[in-house]
Amino acid sequence: MTVVGRLADFPEGTHRIVTVDGREVGVFNIGGRLYGLLNRCAHQGGPLCAARRTTGTLVADADSGWQPRWALEGEVVACPWHGLEYHVPTGRCLAFPEIALRRYDVVVHGDDVVVSPASSHRPPAASGR
Repeated sequence: MTVVGRLADFPEGTHRIVTVDGREVGVFNIGGRLYGLLNRCAHQGGPLCAARRTTGTLVADADSGWQPRWALEGEVVACPWHGLEYHVPTGRCLAFPEIALRRYDVVVHGDDVVVSPASSHRPPAASGR
């Protein structure tokens, strides 16, 4: 486990890149909950977490009558190299849900933000948006 900063260093709606066991990890604060993702896009290894901000995405599904609608606001990060989008809480690629990034456990101990070396859990199974 690695202390990567103080809770105040990760305001809600922001993220920053930290180093854990020699690997770059993006730590995101979404709705007051912290998530960690490997800073490496599955497409061509781009610096995924170097994206300036998180956003949402357009989805169209049977629930919306196949009309595009904005969803997942503040939960999506797009690779700055080619725009491939990932859902931060699950690590899933939105275009190819069978692809998932390595996630890291991020917890708060007192005021310290602590990231485990590597998540022991696998991303959840892909499901419809």
